[in-house]
Amino acid sequence: MKTINKYIGVIAFFTLLISCKEKKVEVVKSQPNVIIVITDDQGYGDIAYNGNTIIKTPTIDKFASQSVSLTNYHVGTTCAPTRAGLLTGRNCNRNGVWHTIMGASMLNREEVTLANVFKNNGYKTGMFGKWHLGDNHPFTPNDRGFDEAFYHGGGGVGQTPDYWNNDYFDDTYLRNGTPEKVEGYCTDVWFDEAIQFIENKKDNPFLCYLSLNAPHSPYNVPQEYYDLYKNEESLLESQKRFYGMITNIDDNFSKLLNKLNELKIAENTIVIFTTDNGTSGGYKVDEKTGEVHGYNAGMRGTKASEYEGGHRVPFIIRWPNGKLNTGKSLGDLTAHVDMLPTLCSLADIDYKSDKIMDGTDISQYLTNNTPLADRYLVTDTQRVSWPVKGKQSSVMNGDWRLVNGNELYNIATDPGQTNNIANQHQDMVNDMNAFYNSWWESVIKETKYSTIDLGIDEDEVITCHDARTIDYFPPWNQRLIRGGVPMKPAPFFVNFVEPGKYVFKLRRWPSESSMSLGAEILDERPATVSTDPRIKGEAMKFKKAFIKIGDQQVSVDVNNHESSANLELEVKKGKTELLAWFELEDGTLSNAFYINVEKKNIN
Repeated sequence: MKTINKYIGVIAFFTLLISCKEKKVEVVKSQPNVIIVITDDQGYGDIAYNGNTIIKTPTIDKFASQSVSLTNYHVGTTCAPTRAGLLTGRNCNRNGVWHTIMGASMLNREEVTLANVFKNNGYKTGMFGKWHLGDNHPFTPNDRGFDEAFYHGGGGVGQTPDYWNNDYFDDTYLRNGTPEKVEGYCTDVWFDEAIQFIENKKDNPFLCYLSLNAPHSPYNVPQEYYDLYKNEESLLESQKRFYGMITNIDDNFSKLLNKLNELKIAENTIVIFTTDNGTSGGYKVDEKTGEVHGYNAGMRGTKASEYEGGHRVPFIIRWPNGKLNTGKSLGDLTAHVDMLPTLCSLADIDYKSDKIMDGTDISQYLTNNTPLADRYLVTDTQRVSWPVKGKQSSVMNGDWRLVNGNELYNIATDPGQTNNIANQHQDMVNDMNAFYNSWWESVIKETKYSTIDLGIDEDEVITCHDARTIDYFPPWNQRLIRGGVPMKPAPFFVNFVEPGKYVFKLRRWPSESSMSLGAEILDERPATVSTDPRIKGEAMKFKKAFIKIGDQQVSVDVNNHESSANLELEVKKGKTELLAWFELEDGTLSNAFYINVEKKNIN
């Protein structure tokens, strides 16, 4: 009996060993979660860790000491181009997002995003906050690989495509495209939503893209955050609010990191903190007195500048399981376009694009300090209807910068880019220009406008924010809409996915405002020390409304007491141009600010 029991024990022991081995096989090193926190208009110098002695960012500072910082990291010079490059690994001039308005902020439908790749490889994907890569199909976050999305319209809260009267507090945002009203300050809301997503998905690998609209203007901030800086005499009033918005971000970032610890997933979660362009409000120099307000880390230029201060930004990455928790700084030339290939590598995802990539995999540089190969990178500021060769360009190689093709600087010895040494290094200028010329030839072959799909939903809205203006900016925010200045008519590039009869409702005010065409809006609100005012909505009086699609044009007399001027057209399937405009009572023409497109009879 003892012998039998002995054999039974031996069998049980080996069974336990086999079971453990089987479990080890099953629990292969799990793929890391990925969280990207990207702020809007916060520059390199808008963090205490980078030398700002006034701003309060204790969480980000501590996070940097536990992470790896890239100190020579570059992005686009404005927000949408950076986001498009980060998500695709491709320069914005290639992917359709070389501007923030004018129909040039919609990510070409053929582009593959980071979310597409991770979702296709088993990750749960969510985005929260600022999208700014298109408000219509096929450009919405849910169209581009995100399972869940909670976001505002346009490029910022209160911009033209955003829900009417959103002002950062107790707003209505879009949950997977459907309006939903929430309570709270916008940044708090985005972090809360992201944290809820993380809690729900903690048992699966997830990608969380937390893309903030703060500290973009308007600088509306809770009073208590303004109060943190109200006695800082060196700051302008706008900067006190701007800094307050950043400290609010810092507090929310603390809440996020604490949640990762609480859920016991911090060790295997890649967390990135970065920003989308140089500072917009954190650095001002008085032109008359030369007095400096704020801090720019000694760099020249701010948001939208081709100089260093326009595109060198913070990038901090932590991943304890990947040994990215050392507090070290790395100074090789890197960029936002490196993120897709790098994160794929870190997550052990095999992805190879069938398009030309401007980014490269820097994972070995991050994890093993393996030096990066010598490289050239280009960033530029277009902000025009079609990209222009050489416009506000910076060609980068290590510490060298060729600006606008004829200004050469070495930021290692001249961080403020004050001494143009092009004449002393003509060979280098020639080499960098040669690269730029070759790069541009490659880029411009891919450059194209994006086209909005219509006929997918029963009711779709296009706004003047995305009209293809040529020599002027459309009314891109609700303050401009309220101003009531006529907008020269401009077309939309659209694609009707189904032929049939459609109703086009041309509006002065968005449908959710419930205002008539000829109404003025008397809901002014005064400014406070921490928020902007809301101005009166000026009346416009219309006589006729017009819609032109392809070679078809119809018009209708306008009743200014109605909420819209409605026109019907039978349209063919396919791509075309859509033009929608009013004639005012004085004969002036103005683009419709909002157009609802409704399917009526589909063939």
